[in-house]
This record gives sequence, structure tokens and C-alpha cells, in this order.
Amino acid sequence: MRGSDTMSDSGAVLPWQVIRQDDGGNRYRVGRYATQAEAQKVADGLDDRHRHQVMYVTQTTSARPTG
Repeated sequence: MRGSDTMSDSGAVLPWQVIRQDDGGNRYRVGRYATQAEAQKVADGLDDRHRHQVMYVTQTTSARPTG
């Protein structure tokens, strides 16, 4: 069974995600992306508009290579 955190509805693997953290420490997934560069571009664009919130890029745990 494939991990639901790495697949989109279309079946594409999307291991990179953008997370938004608000002033209260609450975290929300903004979106999932195929490449780190794509996710970083989205996070950078959101950072420019939402200066009081933190945007960061992370790779989903189940998508990370092992060994």
C-alpha cells in the first residue's frame, strides 16, 4: 500500500511540502510538490506576502530514501 502523504489524487509522487506556521505555533500544509525547488519557490512567494508567518519546506518522512 502506498503512503497517502506522498501521492496526489492523480498518482504522482509529491514528496516535498510547504508548511505555514502562524504566530500561535499552529502548522498547516499549504501544498505538496514534486521537487524541492518547486516547493521552495512557492514558500518564497508566500513568505513575501505573509511576513508574520513562517513558511518552510520539508520532505515527507515516507518519501525519504533509507539506508
